[in-house]
Amino acid sequence: MTEENNKSITPEKYDNSGNHLEYWDTENDQFWVSEGKNIANRNLWISIPNLLFAFSIWIIWSIIIVKIETIHIANPDVYQFKDMGDLSASEYSALLYTLPAVAGLAGATLRVPNSFMISNVGGRITIALTTLLLFIPMLALGILLKNPDVPFTSLVIIAVITGVGGGAFSSSMSNISFFYPKKVQGTSLGLNAGLGNLGVSVMQLLVPLVMTIKLFGALSGDAYSTKSGTIYISNGALVWVPLLAIFSLAAWFRMNSLPQHDVSNTKKSVLKFTWLESIGFIAAGFSAVLLIIDWGEAFKSPGLKILRLLILVVIAVLITLALMKYATPTDVKDNLNNQFKIFNNKHNWIMTYLYIMTFGSFIGFSASFPKLIFDSFGLDPSSYAWLGAFVGSIARPIGGKMSDKWGGAKVTQWDTVVMILSTVGVGWILILAKNSSNPETYFPVFLILFLLLFITTGIGNGSTYRMVPIIFEKEQAGPVLGWIAAIAAYGAFIIPSIFAITRTQGVPEVAMFGFAVYYFTCLVLNWWYYARKNAEMPC
Repeated sequence: MTEENNKSITPEKYDNSGNHLEYWDTENDQFWVSEGKNIANRNLWISIPNLLFAFSIWIIWSIIIVKIETIHIANPDVYQFKDMGDLSASEYSALLYTLPAVAGLAGATLRVPNSFMISNVGGRITIALTTLLLFIPMLALGILLKNPDVPFTSLVIIAVITGVGGGAFSSSMSNISFFYPKKVQGTSLGLNAGLGNLGVSVMQLLVPLVMTIKLFGALSGDAYSTKSGTIYISNGALVWVPLLAIFSLAAWFRMNSLPQHDVSNTKKSVLKFTWLESIGFIAAGFSAVLLIIDWGEAFKSPGLKILRLLILVVIAVLITLALMKYATPTDVKDNLNNQFKIFNNKHNWIMTYLYIMTFGSFIGFSASFPKLIFDSFGLDPSSYAWLGAFVGSIARPIGGKMSDKWGGAKVTQWDTVVMILSTVGVGWILILAKNSSNPETYFPVFLILFLLLFITTGIGNGSTYRMVPIIFEKEQAGPVLGWIAAIAAYGAFIIPSIFAITRTQGVPEVAMFGFAVYYFTCLVLNWWYYARKNAEMPC
């Protein structure tokens, strides 16, 4: 049903009792109070746990790789990854960063087709099938981790599929935006995004706990020994399987699709979902292959390895956009052509650059934080790792409120200053810890500085997101938000990969100093275009 037909229906003639609603107008106060609000709230509170699980599974590698390494250290015959050749200790440790990096690469790439998912597939089917799709990698990972000789390439394949959780953000946020009137969209989207982001913390707190007991009997496999005791590593994946099944069914039976999306044909919608997700998988899978293969001597230096990361991002994005433009139905192509108009606006590129600093840093550090604690201080990160994503998530709405009061550009400016200082501080602590016989003595200061860094990424998420609707006209603001969210998600790929490169060189602090230099360039751009007196676009 088109939007015009939706408006022509009178309250006496529509039927909203099914999963596919016949009438929806949230700006009609009478309809909103009598019926719309209850339907919207039901969809929101089913959407939130589904998005929370999506984030949890997307970033699950941040914990899994630490547990794999602790098991391997205690028993070198377990998880040798012989398919990757003979590895030194530092090369083995660096290799593990590849798994969260691949998941980050896939998740960011899948955000592009997911930006168009709701208008073509509908919210109910999209959310339900996304959660159901995540069932596959968690079941497979739980089975594979029971095998001490599991090939590393098998884990890479699973990591690509977990990228579905990263892509889910774009479709989930788009879906909820249709359910609420403009006056409360900030609150509803904030709840969906903020509580969804908390999935990272929930995962980093839950997964180590469930690994301590034989939760699923024989399915949990054998216990592996580590320095701190025995663990059932498969539980970290298997624990999500029943939860995903339950909430996938909840989405399918209790969520709704809206009339303006014209998705009453379920079979056709499922096929559209499959094709759009496949586009993301094709691009992500191809880029993942390029990531793990040897590029030869030409890309052996650290600087050229980082350049390779950027090349892979460009390849993934171009492949996805090309398939969207030339290998999709006409209505999808039309949507994409409209979005292409934002590429002619320089502020789209500037805000993309700034949002990578905020959300890209948040998700990238979330994927790397536990491993960095283990590598630099030799500590079990289970008690601390969840704190980073937690404080970053709760800081996001705070950043939005501060921006409402003082202006997004001003909040972003001062927030970036603190980001630079805290990043340099973390780098300095890493140097002191590396050169100390008791590196753990520096951990409390490291933790405080890194949590401050997470807080600034959260505040910056809120402030930069707040800037977009002011900088851009209404018809461009939506596409810009979708674009910057997709590109910034590549932080989950780039940051773990950079830590892998510097880990191999034994200089993790260089990564932090490099991030600080990048943040400084963001500071200058934000000041010049948005924050200074007489700026081109004050906001």
